[in-house]
Amino acid sequence: MAASSSSCARAHHLLSVLALLAAAFSVTAASSSANGGGSVVVAVGKKSAVLSLRELEWAAAARKIRGRYVQPMQAQILGEHKKAESARRAATVLKLKQHLPTTIRSQPAGTERYLTRLLAADEARAASLQLPREASTQSGSGRGQAVAEVPLTSGIRFQTLNYVTTIALGGESAGAVANFTVIVDTGSDLTWVQCKPCRYCYSQQDPLFDPTGSATYAAVPCNASACAASLKDATGAPGTCARSGSGSERCYYALAYGDGSFSRGVLATDTVGLGGASLEGFVFGCGLSNRGLFGGTAGLMGLGRTELSLVSQTSSRFGGVFSYCLPATTSGDSTGSLSLGRGDSSAYRNTTAVAYTRMIADPAQPPFYFMNVTGATVGGAAVTASGLGARNVLIDSGTVISRLAPSVYHAIRSEFTLQFGAGTRYPAAPGFSILDTCYNLTGIDEVKVPLLTLQLEGGADVTVDPAGMLFMVRKDGSQVCLAMASLPYEDQMPIIGNYQQKNKRVVYDTVGSRLGFADEDCSYI
Repeated sequence: MAASSSSCARAHHLLSVLALLAAAFSVTAASSSANGGGSVVVAVGKKSAVLSLRELEWAAAARKIRGRYVQPMQAQILGEHKKAESARRAATVLKLKQHLPTTIRSQPAGTERYLTRLLAADEARAASLQLPREASTQSGSGRGQAVAEVPLTSGIRFQTLNYVTTIALGGESAGAVANFTVIVDTGSDLTWVQCKPCRYCYSQQDPLFDPTGSATYAAVPCNASACAASLKDATGAPGTCARSGSGSERCYYALAYGDGSFSRGVLATDTVGLGGASLEGFVFGCGLSNRGLFGGTAGLMGLGRTELSLVSQTSSRFGGVFSYCLPATTSGDSTGSLSLGRGDSSAYRNTTAVAYTRMIADPAQPPFYFMNVTGATVGGAAVTASGLGARNVLIDSGTVISRLAPSVYHAIRSEFTLQFGAGTRYPAAPGFSILDTCYNLTGIDEVKVPLLTLQLEGGADVTVDPAGMLFMVRKDGSQVCLAMASLPYEDQMPIIGNYQQKNKRVVYDTVGSRLGFADEDCSYI
């Protein structure tokens, strides 16, 4: 999507680079294991959690009891009479699974330089999602079967720690169908994969898609609406027409992202397979020239709100509803899920009821999903800030670190620093990139971490998973930071990133215009 076009076009541009953030951190878990570290326990309550620093980064916080994983209850501030109940729940013990990504170098100096670059890239992504400032305006438990469900995993094996899934592409014979791993992005619309004959392609692990092998593949003609208004809404620019070698006219798309990444190619239709569901005539981009930060994936799945997104194209079948559960661990053997279709109390593995808030649309940024955050607590203590409820808040699977309005961030940071290490006074450490609140926890195995709860319009509460509160920079614990950052200006758009969405069932109901949240252990295997 052109850098000068609607900011929605740039929403995915750092999906793969930023995904490597957690991968670099997971070196810590390996060191712990090598040093004879055994099982690590974390005590979690509704307001705070005791975390083991040796397994802080991207661990799957879950307790296995009689073969079932039990997730801690969401944080709620329900008055003085709930404090005793919350204190009892603070004794819940969770086991953190240990995983070792093998794709990131483990040298400390190299890792820190790498993290610096990745956090700078995350900052560039968050900035690219903003409108120009002068143009800115305020604006059940149990296991069930969804209409279509596909595994959702960390992309660490593909050199990205954004989340990936697998789609099938092609039809009419079994030999014509191939599987492709794509990044899942709620901030983009057009789904695309790299295709033969590729003039300029980055290296991917899957074979390139060969359109000539699929009997159901067809280029979108230039006079189709998908080539004009729909493509402009999805990418910021309408398609262009050119004649192919056979003499027929074809529609070409061009996506340009804020970091210089791009995908260009033929707008086409083909049969797409998702979780056993076959979707005929699906419009996607067949990329012939692609460069950028997509890791070793085959492309990207767009889950935004315009006509060319997967959600909109399948709305007649799946009702415009999808949800995901993002696993906290980077290991490929731990699988979350992406579900398409209207779920009910038996459709997910959530351990708390799905609580809904209003989904807000912004005509200036049509693909994005917004909500209203009316309040916040840290460790059960309410924080006040002028920015709470003042602006729409974007929820985005492609941004890693959440960005908050300065007034909100400073209020949360102040309460967090007041509670964190109360009575212990952990020594401060230098800030790291966009993270300005860091501690030297050298030699400390466990810390009690106050949890952030966001209070949403309509009464829904969302409590950040313990693994989403702290960001370990150095594996010896000498630099551990609060995993949130401030926006430069109060009037900019706040973003809730995927780091703070881990171990949650997040439901997007585009027809009902609502967003839902529930606790769920997203590490199924």
